[in-house]
Amino acid sequence: MNWNAFITCAITGAGDTVGKHPAIPVTPAEIAESAIEAARAGAAVVHIHVRDPETGRGGRDPALFREAVERIRASGTDVVLNLTAGMGGDLTLGPGETPLPLDPEGTDMAGPLERLAHVEELLPEICTLDCGTMNFAEGDYVMTNTPSMLRAMAKRVKDLGVRPELEVFDTGHLVFAKRMVDDGLIESPLLVQLCMGIPYGAPDDPGTLLAMVNQLPPGTHWSTFSIGRMQLPYVAMAVLAGGNVRVGLEDNLYLERGVHASNADLVTRAVEILRAMNVRVMDPGEVREQLELRAAA
Repeated sequence: MNWNAFITCAITGAGDTVGKHPAIPVTPAEIAESAIEAARAGAAVVHIHVRDPETGRGGRDPALFREAVERIRASGTDVVLNLTAGMGGDLTLGPGETPLPLDPEGTDMAGPLERLAHVEELLPEICTLDCGTMNFAEGDYVMTNTPSMLRAMAKRVKDLGVRPELEVFDTGHLVFAKRMVDDGLIESPLLVQLCMGIPYGAPDDPGTLLAMVNQLPPGTHWSTFSIGRMQLPYVAMAVLAGGNVRVGLEDNLYLERGVHASNADLVTRAVEILRAMNVRVMDPGEVREQLELRAAA
């Protein structure tokens, strides 16, 4: 049981959710405002993706990250910034018997250092590293993160002094994450996000979660989440298993059946759940101290 937990809010993600929710944050201004509201509601960490303001699709333009981050910083809101480095690994094969050429609409592949351009410029306290390649939902899309890509990214993140949050979607990803630790590419304290219930990764049943928790190296700081209707139950699941919490519109659009949520709504509900369990919600300063975060730019 974790009696002192922090909340991460994943603000918008890159998924096809814009048409499924009336107020998904899309522009940098909307993303920043939603992040500020989430922080005021009790999130110590905000996890930031950006979207193309014209299409609503996930993007990786450093200028979009720059505007969102500058708006959050200029607000004076005390919150730990966690920027995604997951974009640029999107590979979609052609259909049926013609996997090549790749589908240009769904493919966006960039080199490992290009994927970190916004991290290098903005120097957040945390950035994510997706620790493996996987079939991600249906069709011919593959989330692509090869060992050589991840090693190059981990080395650069270490050199920048940014704390990587290792995104683990299945047991094999955890094996590779621990290998990077053993090889000196990841510094302690280790920070891991166990991403549950995402097709076709680790299912979100308690047995699978606990099996993964039991494989974490001693001293690991970790969070977990599940998607959709299981997001809020996972607030309790996370702390019962000894971890921290993630909520947000990246992973779930509803506060309850038929009621669209805001990020602040989801954080508020998470705070209520934790306090009802007598769990103390940590503030950003405590998270910085626990994770030994270096000062942001």
